[in-house]
Amino acid sequence: MIDILVVLAYFCAIFGIGLYVGRRQESLESYALGNRNLPWWAILASILAAEISAATFLGAPGEGFALRNFTYAQLAIGTILGRIIVGKLFLKPYYQYNVVSIYEYLEKRFGLSTRRWASATFLISRVLASGTRLFFAGILLVIAYMMVTGQESAGQLETVVIYIAALTFITVATAVYTTLGGLKAVVWTDVLQASILAISLITTIAVLLFSIKAGGDWSSAWNSICYHLGNKDYNPCAIENLKPWAFFDVGVSGQGLWQEVKNILGSEYTLWTAVLGSTFITMATHGTDQDMVQRMLAAPDCKKGSRAVIFSGLMDLPIVLVFISCGMLLFVYFAQNGITPPEKQIEIFPWFIIHCLPVGVRGLLVAALLATAMGSLSTALNALATTATKDWYVDVFRPQADAGEQLRAVRLMTVAFAVLLILVGAGTAWLTVMDPTVRILPIALGIFGYTYGSLLGVFLLGMLTRRRGCDFGNILAMLAGFAVVITLEILGARELIVKIAFPWRVTIGTIVTFLVGCCFRTPCMCQHKQD
Repeated sequence: MIDILVVLAYFCAIFGIGLYVGRRQESLESYALGNRNLPWWAILASILAAEISAATFLGAPGEGFALRNFTYAQLAIGTILGRIIVGKLFLKPYYQYNVVSIYEYLEKRFGLSTRRWASATFLISRVLASGTRLFFAGILLVIAYMMVTGQESAGQLETVVIYIAALTFITVATAVYTTLGGLKAVVWTDVLQASILAISLITTIAVLLFSIKAGGDWSSAWNSICYHLGNKDYNPCAIENLKPWAFFDVGVSGQGLWQEVKNILGSEYTLWTAVLGSTFITMATHGTDQDMVQRMLAAPDCKKGSRAVIFSGLMDLPIVLVFISCGMLLFVYFAQNGITPPEKQIEIFPWFIIHCLPVGVRGLLVAALLATAMGSLSTALNALATTATKDWYVDVFRPQADAGEQLRAVRLMTVAFAVLLILVGAGTAWLTVMDPTVRILPIALGIFGYTYGSLLGVFLLGMLTRRRGCDFGNILAMLAGFAVVITLEILGARELIVKIAFPWRVTIGTIVTFLVGCCFRTPCMCQHKQD
């Protein structure tokens, strides 16, 4: 009962804050950018809440449980470097041109076709990625349903129905305050959600540490942690040459140059992917994705928007370390108590939440998971609706639409995209239940890798050159970037070449797109427009 009250209190707070701060929306710009007067620290909290999705909330502890080291956290290096570049390079032209949709910049730099092509790429990629990630929010609720009903397992059809019901509830609840309140509601509810997430993680770490201590002193607890993290035999996901407490993995094995290249391109967590792959990913997700950039543009000026995104990168490392530490402590807790973990790595943390946490704390963690799911979902809905309305409805179908009609359109778009995300999430749930061998986490994290390299390449072409790129050339360049990544993925799957790890997809797609785009000269009219 206490857990239910905690969750209900969370929903009351979310709806209350969201509907209150989102009052008096008068135009598409006020809906999408909150009148450009939001404080930078609130935008910072919103960025963190948006990027810590349910996939991260459940997946990062799972990585700590399986790997028992901190190599996953290396990727935070690139997130810091990438956000510095975004803050110093990308935001200035967005503010200079006073854009609502960042793809307006591409029209001003190159032409209308580039803008529409990039906008459509974002819309399709974001629907697939956000819909897939929505699936993770249902995992905890399915496990909770099993515990409440006393079932060890449910049939495939019953499980799919539970997932769909959970995804629908979460999406509808999020769509209510997002539709009525716009970006202001998104940002201020994200502040609350980020606070809940921080409190819940600290509480979980404390519960795990005291459980491991269990009547002994802290010295014996530390010895137990070191022993279990160094004991490979217990880990169902054991890997050879495991290095407890390791942070950096250079990925070099001394087997010759070509073998070293193959090891680096095929590895997800090495220092190379941290410095290069992760930097390109962050530039793409935080510089060319309307989802993230939209909240930076809600700051009063470029300087404050830049401050928000750079500080969010600096906070990424400690947040990731806490998530991984939680997973490593989970490993020790399971080993110490002789508990057999769930077969699926992604289910380990939710299983612990439902079965092992005390009353009240369990409700807090459920609220935290819902907060991560709703935080990333609300930003996706707002960005999708803004892009579709500004780039397509207003500029293509209804250029004469007044402020009131634009506002009604963006709200209807929010509802429409909520339905689409439910359908994608339901399809993901069905696929996972019917085929348990499918690994959803790489899919959720890797979807944008196929297309965002093309987006980043064309944006960098506009920002780093003055006379390179044009509508026709940019479309060819984006298609080339996409084609190369897909071709490498297919060849890797057939073991004809090394399988490219997902952090490198964006890097390769960006380089190909940029180089092909450089082969075409910008028309004089576009150069004049940019000047």
